Amino acid sequence: MTIIPFPETRQGCCCSIPEWLSLPVAPQAAARIRFCGEDKLPQAVSLQGALTWLADLAAQGKTIAGLDLNGPGDPLATPAMTLGILAGLREHYPGLSVGVTTMGLGLAEQAGLLAEHGVARVTLLLDAISPETVKKIYTWIRPGKRSIPLAEGADILITEQTKGIAACKAAGFTVCIRTTVYAGINEQEVEEIARLGSALGAESISLLPGKGWLDPEVKLLPPAPEVMAALIRKVAGQMTVVCLPEEAILGEAVPRSGKNGPGLPKPTAARPNVAVLSSNGMDIDLHLGQAIKALIYGSREDGLACLLEARDLPEPGNGDNRWLQVAEILGDCFVLLATSAGQKPREILSSHGLAVLLLEDNVEGSVDVLYGGGRKGKNR
Repeated sequence: MTIIPFPETRQGCCCSIPEWLSLPVAPQAAARIRFCGEDKLPQAVSLQGALTWLADLAAQGKTIAGLDLNGPGDPLATPAMTLGILAGLREHYPGLSVGVTTMGLGLAEQAGLLAEHGVARVTLLLDAISPETVKKIYTWIRPGKRSIPLAEGADILITEQTKGIAACKAAGFTVCIRTTVYAGINEQEVEEIARLGSALGAESISLLPGKGWLDPEVKLLPPAPEVMAALIRKVAGQMTVVCLPEEAILGEAVPRSGKNGPGLPKPTAARPNVAVLSSNGMDIDLHLGQAIKALIYGSREDGLACLLEARDLPEPGNGDNRWLQVAEILGDCFVLLATSAGQKPREILSSHGLAVLLLEDNVEGSVDVLYGGGRKGKNR
Protein backbone atom coordinates (compact mmCIF):
# COMPACT_ATOMS: atom_id res chain seq x y z
CA MET A 1 0.00 0.00 0.00
CA THR A 2 0.94 3.68 -0.17
CA ILE A 3 2.36 6.01 2.46
CA ILE A 4 1.60 9.64 1.63
CA PRO A 5 3.41 12.39 3.57
CA PHE A 6 1.73 15.79 3.79
CA PRO A 7 4.39 18.01 5.39
CA GLU A 8 2.27 21.14 5.03
CA THR A 9 -1.17 19.68 5.66
CA ARG A 10 -3.19 21.53 8.23
CA GLN A 11 -5.26 19.74 10.79
CA GLY A 12 -8.48 19.39 8.89
CA CYS A 13 -9.80 16.35 7.11
CA CYS A 14 -6.91 13.93 7.17
CA CYS A 15 -7.47 13.06 3.51
CA SER A 16 -7.05 16.72 2.63
CA ILE A 17 -4.38 18.61 0.80
CA PRO A 18 -2.77 21.80 2.08
CA GLU A 19 -5.22 24.69 2.54
CA TRP A 20 -8.13 22.70 3.92
CA LEU A 21 -9.40 24.89 6.71
CA SER A 22 -10.47 23.45 10.06
CA LEU A 23 -13.56 25.14 11.52
CA PRO A 24 -13.99 24.55 15.30
CA VAL A 25 -17.76 25.04 15.32
CA ALA A 26 -18.92 22.08 17.47
CA PRO A 27 -19.78 23.25 21.00
CA GLN A 28 -20.50 19.92 22.68
CA ALA A 29 -18.36 16.84 23.28
CA ALA A 30 -19.56 13.26 22.80
CA ALA A 31 -16.86 11.79 25.04
CA ARG A 32 -13.89 12.74 27.18
CA ILE A 33 -10.39 11.33 26.82
CA ARG A 34 -8.69 10.52 30.11
CA PHE A 35 -5.44 12.27 29.27
CA CYS A 36 -6.70 15.63 28.00
CA GLY A 37 -6.48 17.69 31.18
CA GLU A 38 -9.33 20.18 31.59
CA ASP A 39 -12.88 18.88 31.14
CA LYS A 40 -14.25 22.17 29.84
CA LEU A 41 -14.17 22.65 26.07
CA PRO A 42 -12.89 25.84 24.46
CA GLN A 43 -15.66 28.03 23.07
CA ALA A 44 -16.79 27.04 19.60
CA VAL A 45 -16.83 29.51 16.72
CA SER A 46 -20.32 30.51 15.57
CA LEU A 47 -21.50 30.18 11.97
CA GLN A 48 -21.31 33.94 11.58
CA GLY A 49 -17.81 33.93 13.03
CA ALA A 50 -16.76 31.20 10.60
CA LEU A 51 -18.24 33.09 7.63
CA THR A 52 -16.51 36.29 8.68
CA TRP A 53 -13.21 34.46 9.08
CA LEU A 54 -13.57 32.94 5.60
CA ALA A 55 -14.35 36.36 4.16
CA ASP A 56 -11.26 37.80 5.86
CA LEU A 57 -9.07 35.03 4.43
CA ALA A 58 -10.53 35.57 0.96
CA ALA A 59 -9.83 39.31 1.25
CA GLN A 60 -6.21 38.43 2.07
CA GLY A 61 -6.01 36.40 -1.14
CA LYS A 62 -5.93 33.01 0.57
CA THR A 63 -7.02 30.01 -1.51
CA ILE A 64 -9.11 27.49 0.44
CA ALA A 65 -9.59 24.04 -1.05
CA GLY A 66 -12.11 22.80 1.50
CA LEU A 67 -13.63 23.17 4.96
CA ASP A 68 -13.55 20.62 7.76
CA LEU A 69 -15.91 20.84 10.73
CA ASN A 70 -13.51 19.71 13.43
CA GLY A 71 -13.72 20.46 17.15
CA PRO A 72 -13.62 21.69 19.77
CA GLY A 73 -16.44 19.21 20.44
CA ASP A 74 -17.97 16.64 18.10
CA PRO A 75 -20.15 17.92 15.24
CA LEU A 76 -22.54 14.97 15.63
CA ALA A 77 -23.13 15.68 19.33
CA THR A 78 -25.37 18.53 18.11
CA PRO A 79 -26.56 17.28 14.70
CA ALA A 80 -29.26 19.88 14.11
CA MET A 81 -26.80 22.70 14.73
CA THR A 82 -24.20 21.06 12.50
CA LEU A 83 -26.69 20.68 9.65
CA GLY A 84 -27.56 24.36 10.03
CA ILE A 85 -23.90 25.31 9.84
CA LEU A 86 -23.43 23.13 6.76
CA ALA A 87 -26.42 24.79 5.12
CA GLY A 88 -24.99 28.24 5.87
CA LEU A 89 -21.56 27.33 4.53
CA ARG A 90 -23.05 25.81 1.39
CA GLU A 91 -25.18 28.91 0.79
CA HIS A 92 -22.18 31.25 0.96
CA TYR A 93 -19.49 28.93 -0.45
CA PRO A 94 -21.23 26.40 -2.71
CA GLY A 95 -18.03 25.49 -4.54
CA LEU A 96 -15.99 24.44 -1.49
CA SER A 97 -15.66 20.80 -0.48
CA VAL A 98 -16.78 20.11 3.09
CA GLY A 99 -15.66 17.45 5.55
CA VAL A 100 -16.61 16.45 9.08
CA THR A 101 -14.33 15.04 11.79
CA THR A 102 -16.18 12.91 14.34
CA MET A 103 -15.82 9.95 16.65
CA GLY A 104 -18.88 8.49 14.93
CA LEU A 105 -21.71 8.41 17.48
CA GLY A 106 -24.85 8.90 15.38
CA LEU A 107 -22.88 8.85 12.12
CA ALA A 108 -24.88 6.03 10.51
CA GLU A 109 -28.12 7.81 11.35
CA GLN A 110 -26.93 11.18 10.02
CA ALA A 111 -24.94 10.07 6.96
CA GLY A 112 -27.79 10.64 4.52
CA LEU A 113 -28.47 14.14 5.84
CA LEU A 114 -24.77 14.99 5.80
CA ALA A 115 -24.66 13.96 2.15
CA GLU A 116 -27.70 16.14 1.37
CA HIS A 117 -25.87 19.09 2.96
CA GLY A 118 -22.82 18.67 0.76
CA VAL A 119 -20.42 16.69 2.96
CA ALA A 120 -17.93 14.77 0.83
CA ARG A 121 -15.42 13.51 3.40
CA VAL A 122 -15.60 12.11 6.89
CA THR A 123 -12.65 11.67 9.23
CA LEU A 124 -13.43 9.04 11.87
CA LEU A 125 -11.57 9.29 15.18
CA LEU A 126 -11.07 5.59 15.86
CA ASP A 127 -8.62 4.72 18.65
CA ALA A 128 -9.72 1.24 19.77
CA ILE A 129 -11.77 -1.76 18.70
CA SER A 130 -12.19 -3.57 22.03
CA PRO A 131 -14.37 -2.38 24.92
CA GLU A 132 -11.47 -2.90 27.35
CA THR A 133 -9.22 -0.51 25.46
CA VAL A 134 -12.01 2.02 24.91
CA LYS A 135 -12.49 2.14 28.68
CA LYS A 136 -8.78 2.81 29.16
CA ILE A 137 -8.93 5.81 26.84
CA TYR A 138 -12.22 7.51 27.81
CA THR A 139 -13.66 8.63 31.14
CA TRP A 140 -17.17 8.93 29.72
CA ILE A 141 -19.01 8.41 26.43
CA ARG A 142 -22.37 10.05 25.84
CA PRO A 143 -24.54 8.90 22.93
CA GLY A 144 -27.17 11.58 22.43
CA LYS A 145 -27.93 13.38 25.69
CA ARG A 146 -27.87 10.31 27.93
CA SER A 147 -25.28 9.71 30.63
CA ILE A 148 -24.66 5.98 30.63
CA PRO A 149 -22.17 3.59 32.28
CA LEU A 150 -18.79 3.62 30.56
CA ALA A 151 -18.96 -0.11 29.78
CA GLU A 152 -22.24 0.40 27.92
CA GLY A 153 -20.87 3.48 26.17
CA ALA A 154 -17.80 1.55 25.01
CA ASP A 155 -19.95 -1.13 23.38
CA ILE A 156 -22.14 1.48 21.71
CA LEU A 157 -19.14 3.43 20.41
CA ILE A 158 -17.57 0.38 18.76
CA THR A 159 -20.87 -0.57 17.11
CA GLU A 160 -21.61 2.99 15.98
CA GLN A 161 -18.17 3.46 14.46
CA THR A 162 -18.43 0.25 12.44
CA LYS A 163 -21.95 1.10 11.26
CA GLY A 164 -20.84 4.66 10.55
CA ILE A 165 -18.10 3.68 8.12
CA ALA A 166 -20.50 1.44 6.21
CA ALA A 167 -23.13 4.18 6.08
CA CYS A 168 -20.59 6.73 4.87
CA LYS A 169 -19.48 4.49 2.04
CA ALA A 170 -23.11 3.88 1.08
CA ALA A 171 -23.59 7.67 1.01
CA GLY A 172 -20.57 8.09 -1.26
CA PHE A 173 -18.21 9.75 1.23
CA THR A 174 -14.44 9.49 1.27
CA VAL A 175 -13.61 8.02 4.68
CA CYS A 176 -10.33 8.47 6.50
CA ILE A 177 -9.55 6.96 9.88
CA ARG A 178 -7.49 8.97 12.33
CA THR A 179 -5.99 6.96 15.17
CA THR A 180 -4.18 8.47 18.13
CA VAL A 181 -1.61 6.04 19.50
CA TYR A 182 -1.31 6.06 23.30
CA ALA A 183 1.84 4.39 24.61
CA GLY A 184 1.09 1.19 26.47
CA ILE A 185 -2.65 1.51 25.91
CA ASN A 186 -3.77 0.91 22.34
CA GLU A 187 -0.68 0.14 20.22
CA GLN A 188 -1.66 -3.52 20.03
CA GLU A 189 -4.95 -2.64 18.29
CA VAL A 190 -3.66 -0.22 15.65
CA GLU A 191 -3.07 -2.84 12.95
CA GLU A 192 -6.49 -4.37 13.56
CA ILE A 193 -8.06 -0.90 13.31
CA ALA A 194 -6.51 -0.55 9.85
CA ARG A 195 -7.64 -4.03 8.87
CA LEU A 196 -11.22 -3.24 9.94
CA GLY A 197 -11.23 0.12 8.17
CA SER A 198 -9.94 -1.42 4.97
CA ALA A 199 -12.55 -4.18 5.08
CA LEU A 200 -15.32 -1.60 5.47
CA GLY A 201 -14.02 0.53 2.59
CA ALA A 202 -12.18 3.40 4.29
CA GLU A 203 -9.65 4.99 1.93
CA SER A 204 -6.83 5.87 4.31
CA ILE A 205 -5.58 6.06 7.88
CA SER A 206 -3.49 8.58 9.82
CA LEU A 207 -1.55 7.76 12.98
CA LEU A 208 -0.82 10.47 15.51
CA PRO A 209 1.26 10.11 18.71
CA GLY A 210 -0.89 10.59 21.81
CA LYS A 211 0.20 12.41 24.92
CA GLY A 212 -1.28 14.06 27.98
CA TRP A 213 -1.55 13.30 31.67
CA LEU A 214 -2.03 9.96 33.42
CA ASP A 215 -2.83 11.94 36.58
CA PRO A 216 -2.17 15.53 37.75
CA GLU A 217 1.46 14.69 38.47
CA VAL A 218 2.38 12.05 35.86
CA LYS A 219 2.60 12.73 32.14
CA LEU A 220 1.66 10.26 29.44
CA LEU A 221 4.61 10.37 27.09
CA PRO A 222 4.10 9.87 23.34
CA PRO A 223 5.14 6.57 21.74
CA ALA A 224 8.77 6.38 20.72
CA PRO A 225 9.48 7.38 17.09
CA GLU A 226 10.59 3.84 16.26
CA VAL A 227 7.29 2.50 17.61
CA MET A 228 5.32 4.91 15.43
CA ALA A 229 7.44 4.01 12.40
CA ALA A 230 6.85 0.29 12.98
CA LEU A 231 3.10 0.83 13.31
CA ILE A 232 3.02 2.86 10.10
CA ARG A 233 4.76 0.03 8.27
CA LYS A 234 2.24 -2.45 9.64
CA VAL A 235 -0.88 -0.48 8.74
CA ALA A 236 0.54 0.33 5.30
CA GLY A 237 0.01 -3.34 4.55
CA GLN A 238 -3.71 -2.81 5.07
CA MET A 239 -4.49 0.61 3.56
CA THR A 240 -3.04 3.93 2.44
CA VAL A 241 -1.33 5.84 5.25
CA VAL A 242 -1.53 9.63 5.28
CA CYS A 243 1.27 10.98 7.46
CA LEU A 244 0.19 14.15 9.22
CA PRO A 245 3.02 16.26 10.66
CA GLU A 246 3.76 16.00 14.37
CA GLU A 247 5.41 19.38 14.31
CA ALA A 248 5.10 21.72 11.36
CA ILE A 249 7.02 24.93 11.99
CA LEU A 250 5.21 27.63 10.07
CA GLY A 251 7.37 30.59 11.04
CA GLU A 252 10.04 31.54 13.53
CA ALA A 253 9.92 28.78 16.12
CA VAL A 254 11.23 28.33 19.61
CA PRO A 255 14.70 26.80 19.17
CA ARG A 256 15.46 23.23 20.20
CA SER A 257 18.46 24.29 22.20
CA GLY A 258 16.29 25.43 25.05
CA LYS A 259 18.05 28.79 25.22
CA ASN A 260 16.46 32.20 24.96
CA GLY A 261 18.65 33.22 22.03
CA PRO A 262 19.11 36.72 20.68
CA GLY A 263 16.48 36.18 17.97
CA LEU A 264 13.63 35.54 20.41
CA PRO A 265 11.48 38.15 22.15
CA LYS A 266 12.25 38.68 25.82
CA PRO A 267 10.06 39.75 28.75
CA THR A 268 10.28 43.33 29.94
CA ALA A 269 8.94 45.16 32.98
CA ALA A 270 6.07 46.54 30.88
CA ARG A 271 5.45 43.28 29.02
CA PRO A 272 6.28 40.34 31.30
CA ASN A 273 3.79 37.75 29.99
CA VAL A 274 3.29 35.27 27.15
CA ALA A 275 -0.01 34.77 25.30
CA VAL A 276 -0.72 31.27 23.93
CA LEU A 277 -3.42 30.08 21.53
CA SER A 278 -4.41 26.55 22.51
CA SER A 279 -7.61 24.52 22.30
CA ASN A 280 -6.62 22.04 25.02
CA GLY A 281 -4.12 23.84 27.25
CA MET A 282 -1.32 21.46 26.26
CA ASP A 283 -0.55 22.21 22.61
CA ILE A 284 -0.15 25.39 20.58
CA ASP A 285 -2.73 24.40 17.99
CA LEU A 286 -4.87 27.38 16.95
CA HIS A 287 -4.71 29.80 14.02
CA LEU A 288 -4.81 33.42 15.15
CA GLY A 289 -7.87 34.01 12.99
CA GLN A 290 -9.94 31.35 14.76
CA ALA A 291 -8.86 32.06 18.34
CA ILE A 292 -11.39 33.63 20.69
CA LYS A 293 -9.42 33.04 23.88
CA ALA A 294 -5.75 33.35 24.89
CA LEU A 295 -3.96 31.64 27.75
CA ILE A 296 -1.71 34.04 29.65
CA TYR A 297 1.52 32.75 31.15
CA GLY A 298 3.84 34.68 33.44
CA SER A 299 6.75 34.21 35.77
CA ARG A 300 6.10 33.50 39.45
CA GLU A 301 8.15 34.95 42.30
CA ASP A 302 10.38 31.87 42.23
CA GLY A 303 11.11 32.45 38.54
CA LEU A 304 9.06 29.54 37.19
CA ALA A 305 6.50 30.22 34.48
CA CYS A 306 2.88 29.31 35.16
CA LEU A 307 -0.62 29.87 33.78
CA LEU A 308 -2.05 33.11 35.15
CA GLU A 309 -5.45 33.32 33.46
CA ALA A 310 -7.42 32.96 30.24
CA ARG A 311 -8.60 36.07 28.39
CA ASP A 312 -11.39 36.43 25.87
CA LEU A 313 -10.44 37.73 22.44
CA PRO A 314 -12.81 39.37 19.95
CA GLU A 315 -14.63 37.02 17.59
CA PRO A 316 -13.69 36.97 13.89
CA GLY A 317 -14.74 40.03 11.94
CA ASN A 318 -14.38 43.82 12.13
CA GLY A 319 -11.28 43.90 9.93
CA ASP A 320 -8.16 45.57 11.31
CA ASN A 321 -10.05 46.79 14.38
CA ARG A 322 -10.08 43.22 15.64
CA TRP A 323 -6.28 43.13 15.77
CA LEU A 324 -6.13 46.54 17.44
CA GLN A 325 -8.42 45.14 20.14
CA VAL A 326 -6.23 42.03 20.48
CA ALA A 327 -3.16 44.26 20.86
CA GLU A 328 -4.89 46.14 23.67
CA ILE A 329 -6.14 43.01 25.43
CA LEU A 330 -2.63 41.50 25.31
CA GLY A 331 -0.88 44.76 26.14
CA ASP A 332 1.14 43.15 28.95
CA CYS A 333 2.43 40.30 26.73
CA PHE A 334 5.77 40.36 24.90
CA VAL A 335 4.92 37.49 22.54
CA LEU A 336 1.94 35.59 21.15
CA LEU A 337 2.30 31.90 20.23
CA ALA A 338 0.03 30.50 17.48
CA THR A 339 0.20 27.83 14.77
CA SER A 340 -0.47 30.30 11.99
CA ALA A 341 -1.42 33.93 11.38
CA GLY A 342 -1.97 36.21 8.43
CA GLN A 343 0.67 38.75 7.45
CA LYS A 344 -1.57 41.78 8.16
CA PRO A 345 -2.51 40.77 11.73
CA ARG A 346 1.14 40.01 12.49
CA GLU A 347 2.19 43.43 11.21
CA ILE A 348 -0.48 45.22 13.25
CA LEU A 349 0.35 43.34 16.47
CA SER A 350 4.08 43.81 15.93
CA SER A 351 3.61 47.55 15.42
CA HIS A 352 1.94 47.62 18.85
CA GLY A 353 4.79 45.81 20.54
CA LEU A 354 3.47 42.25 20.42
CA ALA A 355 5.69 39.76 18.57
CA VAL A 356 3.99 36.71 16.98
CA LEU A 357 5.80 33.35 16.87
CA LEU A 358 4.27 30.62 14.70
CA LEU A 359 4.73 26.96 15.64
CA GLU A 360 2.92 23.76 16.56
CA ASP A 361 4.45 22.58 19.79
CA ASN A 362 3.98 21.85 23.46
CA VAL A 363 2.77 24.85 25.50
CA GLU A 364 4.74 24.19 28.67
CA GLY A 365 8.08 23.57 26.96
CA SER A 366 7.75 26.54 24.60
CA VAL A 367 6.84 28.97 27.36
CA ASP A 368 9.69 27.66 29.50
CA VAL A 369 12.19 28.32 26.69
CA LEU A 370 10.95 31.89 26.27
CA TYR A 371 11.70 32.51 29.95
CA GLY A 372 15.20 31.11 29.50
CA GLY A 373 14.70 27.55 30.72
CA GLY A 374 14.95 24.13 29.12
CA ARG A 375 12.05 22.04 27.88
CA LYS A 376 11.01 20.38 31.10
CA GLY A 377 8.52 17.63 30.47
CA LYS A 378 8.64 18.13 26.71
CA ASN A 379 6.40 15.57 25.10
CA ARG A 380 7.46 15.84 21.45
